[in-house]
Amino acid sequence: MGSFISNVLNFLILWPAIGAIVVALLPSNQPNLARWVALGMSIPSLIISIGLFYAVMNGDPTASGYHLEYVSEWFPEIGANWHVGVDGISVTMVLLTALLTPIALLIAFEHTENTKAILALILFLQMGLVGVFVALDMVLFFLFWEIGLVPMYFIINQWGGANRKYASMKFFIYTMAGSLGLLLAIQLIGFTVGDVKELNGPTFDIPTWHEVWPQIGRETNLPGENPGEILGVSYTAVKYYAFLGFFIAFAIKIPVWPFHTWLPDAHTEAPTAGSMLLAGVLLKLGAYGFIRLVIPLFPEELASPRTLLSVSDLNFTFAQVMAGLGMLGIVMGAFSAWAQDDLKKLVAYSSVNHMGFVVMGIAVMGVWYSVMWAQSSDVNDPVLALQMAGSALEDKDITNYGQEAGVSGANIDALAKEDQEKLARVKLDSAVFNMDENMQSANVALNGAVLQMFNHGLSAAAMFLLVGALYHKAHTRDLRRFGGLWHIVPVFGGLFVFTSMASLGLPGLNGFTSEWMIVSGAFPYFEVMVLISTIGLLLTGAYILKGIQKVLQGPPNPDWIEYHEHHHSLEISYRETIAIAPLVALMLITGLYPNWILPVINERVYHIFSAFIR
Repeated sequence: MGSFISNVLNFLILWPAIGAIVVALLPSNQPNLARWVALGMSIPSLIISIGLFYAVMNGDPTASGYHLEYVSEWFPEIGANWHVGVDGISVTMVLLTALLTPIALLIAFEHTENTKAILALILFLQMGLVGVFVALDMVLFFLFWEIGLVPMYFIINQWGGANRKYASMKFFIYTMAGSLGLLLAIQLIGFTVGDVKELNGPTFDIPTWHEVWPQIGRETNLPGENPGEILGVSYTAVKYYAFLGFFIAFAIKIPVWPFHTWLPDAHTEAPTAGSMLLAGVLLKLGAYGFIRLVIPLFPEELASPRTLLSVSDLNFTFAQVMAGLGMLGIVMGAFSAWAQDDLKKLVAYSSVNHMGFVVMGIAVMGVWYSVMWAQSSDVNDPVLALQMAGSALEDKDITNYGQEAGVSGANIDALAKEDQEKLARVKLDSAVFNMDENMQSANVALNGAVLQMFNHGLSAAAMFLLVGALYHKAHTRDLRRFGGLWHIVPVFGGLFVFTSMASLGLPGLNGFTSEWMIVSGAFPYFEVMVLISTIGLLLTGAYILKGIQKVLQGPPNPDWIEYHEHHHSLEISYRETIAIAPLVALMLITGLYPNWILPVINERVYHIFSAFIR
């Protein structure tokens, strides 16, 4: 038990839950006590997360690529262990969670009804978020995945806007719908991998899944009379539907267009603190699921060419689908944001726009991870690797590479399998298919995607904080009713412009670095989609400038001047300024010096891709 408590990851999981219980047990007639106790309980997690971040930066991971791993028997009846660990990607998300939680608590001070309840729910939500990011067992992962759903439902349902009941129910149903398929797929994989490992039951260890599940049906077969089948069904079909279960669950959470329709309602109706955590961290759970689970578990399903509508000449891969959906999210999210007259809805649709870049970066990871996997010693299928890279063998390759490969023939189909593999290896090593250049592009794109997850967490939380700060005083978010406020709220105006520019991607601020990395890394893989996405970049400027112009510029509205002077100041409060200050500082620091965080991210990204280097 001592070793359990001494592990810092276990502390980061359990401490917020302890804080939530302490706050919930405080007297209801002392809301100020609940506020300060909740804030105080969140600070140790932040301090330890900062220390954890630098420990990962300066430490050496285990052979599996994780730091501070802890494994203990937890639920042996179902084969689940308490297995936690962090790498450069997960520790970045843990740091983001620990940073935004005290800020959200500080903003939640404004609630006067059931004060201690919303504070306890925010702390309980932190436990679920950290648990997802450090879990290395799928039962543990799914448990914390579902725990994160419950507090957010109640935060929206109890402290949200006029349509909070509808928005919270929609959020709950969408997420639960994705979770059902995910749960079934988890059980299927757990029992199958357990059979392959010849265990007495299932195993849900994620590193073990990474090692075994992609090989099932290829070199690694199931024991029994029908080694190519799972539950009497072809392994290819079973793995495909398991892939869809994972894909849809995480696509809803990001959310990928067109699974995004729950997001604007949830954002618009949620209280400010809820919107900050929803945009800042909860959306990142889906992207994290793709990076940690979908791509490592389903490289063949993700990048193998498939026939579109039974037309053999029209093929696609799910990596291309992801890139296409990311592109649509960028463009359609920007159009939708531009069309809004509600400032909070404008910011909500901007999340669809910005997370589209993350999806595109993950799609690049999917392509290259699959290519490297197909060339690994466990698979050793260079023909498949070329197919996954979108450069399948063609008849002209016999002319171009046949002599070097020692292969001759009239067409590819007439060649023996061994000759096709020889030809494919030569093509993979050729200057035309530059392995180093392609790997570098994928490395840049994935680093950019993870950095964009962090950057969007900062800028989106700051934008929702500012929108909430204005709404809390003006009691409206209608852009048509504002105008000229900069004359009476100069501090708010300066912060609003700064944060808007960071969201826009202005060079020198955090948004530019990550989006530029994704665009430059994705362009060699998805040229047309990246070019179309630039329309979204243009429209991002349009909706950001619309928000600034409608709120701050133009002649002052005399009604707001009178309201500001005689009823309630519209200027941002000291509490809100203190809350947004660390976000502003990090947006500037990350824009000017992204290398304070990129080496930590790149350490894991490099490990992901280099694991398959021949």
